[in-house]
Amino acid sequence: MSAIVYTGASQFVAIDMWREPLPIILLVVTTLGVSMRHVLMSASIARHLSPIKKAWHPFIIYFLTDEAWAIAERRALVRPLTLGYFLGVAVPLWPTWFLSSALGAFLGKALGDPAVIGLDFAFAAMFIAILVGFWKGPRTGAVIAASAIAAVLGKLNLPGPWFIMLGGITGVVVAVLVHEEREA
Repeated sequence: MSAIVYTGASQFVAIDMWREPLPIILLVVTTLGVSMRHVLMSASIARHLSPIKKAWHPFIIYFLTDEAWAIAERRALVRPLTLGYFLGVAVPLWPTWFLSSALGAFLGKALGDPAVIGLDFAFAAMFIAILVGFWKGPRTGAVIAASAIAAVLGKLNLPGPWFIMLGGITGVVVAVLVHEEREA
């Protein structure tokens, strides 16, 4: 699965849904739904790609992960995004993902329940750390809070992983509503 689906959240959701008989269509549709956040990330990062030759854009988008997006967006706030910077951030994540997936497949049973040693929170902690880097004041807080509240309410009230898209879309809507053009 790691070789076909280069998106961790989709893989986690798919693994939770993996049952006999295998619901292939449901797995594919759900994975696509969870991965739709990449459309939002791609739209966001595209505005910073003008200094990079268009021939590189498909490779950039292929290597775009939540983490690479966050780091590249953070960089773009202070200086132009370059091909070398983006690839230096994103490409090392790719083999790390495959190797970690393989290691987890072999050692996963030996670890037992990840919650016992706190590993179940590691994924959430990573995203919290990424969000802290974007903090710019109350407007940022409003976007993060709205996104979090929508995602939690979605998780509690909607079947499947739709809470991920709900949180993302809500964050985008609130970001548009609180956006303020700065004078040059």
